[in-house]
Amino acid sequence: MCGRTSCHLPLEALTRACAYRDRQGRQQLPEWRDPDRYYPSYNKSPRSSTPVLLSRRHLEKGADSSERIIAPMRWGLVPSWFKEADPSKLQFNTTNCRSDTIMEKRSFKVPLSKGRRCVVLADGFYEWQRHPGTYQKQPYFIYFPQIKTEKSGSMGAADNPEDWEKVWDNWRLLTMAGIFDCWDPPEGGDCLYSYTIITVESCQGLNDIHHRMPAILDGEEAVSKWLDFGEVSAQEALKLIHPTENIAFHPVSTVVNNFRNDTPECLLPADLLVKKEFKPSGSSQKMLQWLATKSPKKEDPKTPKKAESDVPQWSSQFLQKSPGPLKRSSAGLLERWLKQEKEEEPMAKRPHTQSAGLSDQGFHVPH
Repeated sequence: MCGRTSCHLPLEALTRACAYRDRQGRQQLPEWRDPDRYYPSYNKSPRSSTPVLLSRRHLEKGADSSERIIAPMRWGLVPSWFKEADPSKLQFNTTNCRSDTIMEKRSFKVPLSKGRRCVVLADGFYEWQRHPGTYQKQPYFIYFPQIKTEKSGSMGAADNPEDWEKVWDNWRLLTMAGIFDCWDPPEGGDCLYSYTIITVESCQGLNDIHHRMPAILDGEEAVSKWLDFGEVSAQEALKLIHPTENIAFHPVSTVVNNFRNDTPECLLPADLLVKKEFKPSGSSQKMLQWLATKSPKKEDPKTPKKAESDVPQWSSQFLQKSPGPLKRSSAGLLERWLKQEKEEEPMAKRPHTQSAGLSDQGFHVPH
C-alpha cells in the first residue's frame, strides 16, 4: 500500500524535474495549474494536496494529449457521484486502489473508463515493517535508485529549452500510477480534483517490509503511455501496472510516524551504527548530497565541517529482521553533518492541517 510520501522540492525545481518530450519530440516543461496550492513537505498524508501530472486534454478540449499539466490534487479520490456536501464523510478509503479490483469498483472503473489517469509525484514513499510478535513497526523510505553524474548539483535556471536536461540532474522523482476524478459539490462551488494511487503486489525486494506497493511507472515511456489517454487505451495502459524491482530503501526514524512532523529527519537513515566495512551505495551518496542542498535550514558558519571520514557509512538496502530500539539521535547526527544550505524558494512553505476543508484539498476548476 502507500499511505505516506515525501515531496519537498520547491515549485521551480519540481517543474524542472518533470521535463519531458511531447509527441513531436520537443522538450517541454509541464504547465502548472493552481501553483499556489502546492506546498513542499517531507511528510504528506491522505487528504493533503499532492502534485500530479495529467494530460492537458483533460482541461482543454482539442489539446494534444501528450502535453502535460502539473497540478495539486487532494489525495483520496472523491467519486464524481458522491452526494454528501463534505468529502470527508466518504464511508470508504480511496487512498489506494488495488490493481486486481480496479475494474470491479465503480469509484475507480468510471474515471478509468474516461481516461482520467495521472502520475503522482514524490521523492519517495514510506512503508512500515511490522516486527513479528511485537507491536513495533519500523518505517522505511523507498525511492528510485539514484545515479551520481558530473552534472549533479546544477540547479541554475536555463534560458534555452535545450539546456533543461543540464539544469535538472538531481533527485529522480518517484512516478506512481494514479486515477483521478472531478467532484462537483451538491451545493455548488468549484470542482474538486482528487486522486488515488494504484497498488500491486510487492516486488521481491520489498516483501519483507509489506505485501503491497504502489504501481511505479519506471521510465519516461511508461509515464507517457499512462498519461496519453488520447492514444493509449485503458486496456493497454493497464499493462504498465506491475511490480518493479528497481527501487532502493533504508530505515528511517519513527519521527515520520506523526504526519505533523515535517522535517528532513523524516527521510534520513536511522540506526547508522553500521560496521565500517559497509560503504554507501550510489543511491545513498546521492541522497545525502541531495538533502544537503534541499534542507530548509542554513548552515551555521561557526560550526566546523565534519571530515568526510567521520561520517558513518550505511547501506541503502538492509532490513531489520529482529526488533530493536531505534536510536533516533542517529538521524539527528547525520542531519547536523549535512550542509544546511537554504535554496531560494519561489514560494514559502505553508503550514498544513489535516482538516478536510475544500480550500485545502486540491486542484479546483471554476465552472
